[in-house]
Amino acid sequence: MNSHYQVLVIGGGTAGIMTASNLLRKKTQLRIGIIEPSDTHWYQPAWTLVGAGTYNYEKTKRPMASVIPKNADWIQDKVISFNPEKHSVDTLEHGAYTYDYLVVAPGLKLDTTLVDGLPEAIDKGVICSNYTNPKHTWEVIRNFKGGTALFTQPPKPYKCGGAPQKIMYLAEEHFKRSGVRGKTKVLFATSGDAIFSVPEITKTLKRVINKKSISVKFQHELKKIDSDKKIAWFNVTPSHTELNPSDFKLHKKFDLIGIEYDMLHLVPPNTAPDFIKNSPLVDKTKWVDVDPYTLQHKKYVNIFSLGDVTNVPTSKTGAAIRKQSPVVADNIISLINHKKLSSKKYDGYSSCPLITGYGKMVLAEFNYDKKFTPDPKLKRLLIRDSSKEHWRLWVLKKYILPFLYWNKMLKGKEV
Repeated sequence: MNSHYQVLVIGGGTAGIMTASNLLRKKTQLRIGIIEPSDTHWYQPAWTLVGAGTYNYEKTKRPMASVIPKNADWIQDKVISFNPEKHSVDTLEHGAYTYDYLVVAPGLKLDTTLVDGLPEAIDKGVICSNYTNPKHTWEVIRNFKGGTALFTQPPKPYKCGGAPQKIMYLAEEHFKRSGVRGKTKVLFATSGDAIFSVPEITKTLKRVINKKSISVKFQHELKKIDSDKKIAWFNVTPSHTELNPSDFKLHKKFDLIGIEYDMLHLVPPNTAPDFIKNSPLVDKTKWVDVDPYTLQHKKYVNIFSLGDVTNVPTSKTGAAIRKQSPVVADNIISLINHKKLSSKKYDGYSSCPLITGYGKMVLAEFNYDKKFTPDPKLKRLLIRDSSKEHWRLWVLKKYILPFLYWNKMLKGKEV
């Protein structure tokens, strides 16, 4: 195994594998090393479907060895520190590796410790999360007998902006099918002040929420869970607003408002991994500090970063990575060949497939300006307006995107 690489990639998730594949398709003789400790690569976008009982969990994973590009070295180890001045990183088992160029793409960390009581309660009883164990989510939804079904959304940033609410839409529909909807109140408590950031999508989602009689409490940030008493405690902005307000069992303790629940789906707060937060690569918010258009580090010119770990001001999604990866690859190749960046720029594109029920979906595509930017290729699927619910978008989500992911995206092929 080499100890020096032309390009060293940190992370064997979507961003790391895609970028390594893109680089090798452009320059086959590159010496690339990928540092990734896990044996398994996950297709997490399908976990919402797993949590709703409509996708096989086993089909969301593959051996890491099967997705590592053939001409790259897999270094099964953990990065513990960076030394960018010496162009090196330290690993837990194998010591230091040096590089000409570094790609930082380790994803993010789900930090349950930031909500009091969550580490002990997560994925137990009636508390579930598609972010951690979608199989348990399905068990909770399937066994729900009525009462208050509470779904929460944390402050940004967190991966997949629509995930906290799309499992709620699917659960509500399952409650109808199982005959418990009539004795159920569905509540969405979000730390945000809007249901979505793109006006065209917001209009559709409000219509869905009204049709499903879902109550929404804005500016409610989950701070504590009392799993014994089944109370979720929130920090509530005094000027908070609501949609479809309904009576819920509320409690007050000091400056927190407690809501009783009979099932709770939540999203653990998302942070950068510890070895990133404690590195010289981050800004004051503790995310990797890159130029939002070139994805080059603002201080270290031979370091690039993409995916969930960056501070770029857009949603953290696999679709964003699909657009970021070619930019990073082109820039590194251009620096190697011409000592300057390429002309390719990332415009902040991200996409959020918002499932609104079994067989129905809305596709939110947007850029840094939160402008709705639907892909022209959708017309091939006879989809005229992807801001509206459509069964063909469900087919795209459940069948087409997983195929494209494993067979195109991870191999650096254009989608």
